[in-house]
Amino acid sequence: MEQEISFERIPTHIYSDSDLASKSVAKEIADLIRQNNQAGKPSILGLATGSSPKKVYQELIRIHREEGLSFKNVITFNLDEYHPMEPDSIQSYVRFMKEQLFDHIDIPVTNYHLPDGTLPLEKIPEFCRDYEAKIERLGGFDYYLLGIGRNGHIGFNEPGSTINSKTRLMTLDIATKIDASPDFGGLQKVPKKAITLGIDSIMKSKKIVLLAWGEHKAASVAKAVEGTVTSDIPASYLQLHPNASFILDETAASMLTRIKTPWVVDSVKWDRNMIKKAVTHLSLTLQKPVLKLTSKDYNEHGLSELLSLYGQAYEINIEVFNYLQHTITGWPGGKPNADDTHRPERAFPAKKKVLIFSPHPDDDIISMGGTFQRLHDQGHEVHVAYQTTGNIAVADDEALRFAEFVVDFNEKFESPNAKANRIYKEAIKFLKNKPDSEVDISAVREIKGLIRKGEAKNTCRFVGIKKEHAHFLEMPFYETGTIRKKPIGEEDINIVMDLIEEIQPHQIYAAGDLADPHGTHKVCLDAIMEAVTRLKHREYMKSCWVWLYKGAWAEWDIDQIEMAVPMSPDQVFKKRMGIFKHQSQKDGVVFQGDDSREFWQRAEERNRATASIYNALGLAEYEAMEAFVRWKF
Repeated sequence: MEQEISFERIPTHIYSDSDLASKSVAKEIADLIRQNNQAGKPSILGLATGSSPKKVYQELIRIHREEGLSFKNVITFNLDEYHPMEPDSIQSYVRFMKEQLFDHIDIPVTNYHLPDGTLPLEKIPEFCRDYEAKIERLGGFDYYLLGIGRNGHIGFNEPGSTINSKTRLMTLDIATKIDASPDFGGLQKVPKKAITLGIDSIMKSKKIVLLAWGEHKAASVAKAVEGTVTSDIPASYLQLHPNASFILDETAASMLTRIKTPWVVDSVKWDRNMIKKAVTHLSLTLQKPVLKLTSKDYNEHGLSELLSLYGQAYEINIEVFNYLQHTITGWPGGKPNADDTHRPERAFPAKKKVLIFSPHPDDDIISMGGTFQRLHDQGHEVHVAYQTTGNIAVADDEALRFAEFVVDFNEKFESPNAKANRIYKEAIKFLKNKPDSEVDISAVREIKGLIRKGEAKNTCRFVGIKKEHAHFLEMPFYETGTIRKKPIGEEDINIVMDLIEEIQPHQIYAAGDLADPHGTHKVCLDAIMEAVTRLKHREYMKSCWVWLYKGAWAEWDIDQIEMAVPMSPDQVFKKRMGIFKHQSQKDGVVFQGDDSREFWQRAEERNRATASIYNALGLAEYEAMEAFVRWKF
């Protein structure tokens, strides 16, 4: 059967990371504003909210402050706003835009416009007509900056929206509500509706730029860029625009044909990584073990060029099979007194100092619990660094239960600690009267942080780690009380550097889960990478290897994996027991979304799936596997 090939139907630009991409987009906007300022014309911009444009706004602020770019002649209209929503609410897009951009530039208050989330229902249709009329009177948008939802929406134009849809009140899709749930402290608290600019107005823009960062956007990006134009993926309408483009980072582009199967599109450089990618893809597509692939399979699936380099399938198959076999090890710290030529880790030193960075207080056990346990059992000196308190992921009723316990404890044993009683009673009073989504007071955040710290300590005891080897960094960027964090700062980087300097590890493990480039995992990884980069000149860093693990929801692609640590059924069960130590994250998790599985279930299914892929490729069958990629700084 002839292979169906998809090609990009809209200009798409891929950057190595969102920082570079955001700076490029900001420069383009700044150039437009300067050009119009010189011509004495206003610049009419359409703006989006969410994580995608944040760094664009940061760069525009920098250009304003350092290069003198004036926004006095800029007029903006935002895409959307939740309804109902007060403008000073922490989830409000009015507040978001003021905090992220407007309050830091010289744009007049009368020049920026956003949908009004406070309007009564009967007044919304008239407001929407007036909103569109203002845009039309100004001649439409010079430039519209968009993001894309996991379901392919633009603005809150959810799947099913037509290309001629007008500005209106829209019922939110379940996928959109799930993505918004962290901002609101749970799915049930997300508004059911939102006011959104219609696709018709967006499509009339002179230029449209859509931003997408992170692997969780990859599927919707691929459908919008390479698929057919359909209301099921509203972003696909941009294929019909004469001057629209997608700006992506590498992870958001990962499902495009030229990235996923580049040999189908053009000639490629057949290095080790590309060969491994192509052959594993072929094997899994045909559901045939690597060693059973034939020359006919290669020729019929776009790999004749690779076949011509080797002459026969057998030689390629053996080479890739060995690549895969050499990633598997039961000795993540290196096997002592063994030939390590084809092992993922070094044999020397036999006893290594290991530093595991955990963004939240449970990522260590969830994501690499089997490897964590094995490193300890095999005699390595294992340290765990919990980078943040994880306090926002503790439910209010859980904090209330602990606060009441302390008060009852003090009363029962006639404790003289009046200050503790006062603090906890203050927290209890706040929690009992707390409005939905209000930021926790500091006492409540401390209580929630202590709950998670205690659970992390309990996990370390369970694994066998000494209490002095558990390090609680409490990085400042995280401590805002909301899902929106501060940018990473020097203090965050220095905290990580100081710990690395203190331990001088031979191995560092870090969360490489980049699904949300503005989420906690990404910021924590940025801090580690910056710290390691600054310290790489140190003598001990010459023998330090950095291994990246993924989170609870995803795994490295099989061709990326450089170390796979197998687990027996007993080891899988023990890892589950370790995850259970985090009681506040069981059952009713604050940010559970629509996935009803608990974290132990997600982790086990992910680890079993990795083992199943290895087995499908023709390697030994294991109960489960944890996978890692080495960052060669």
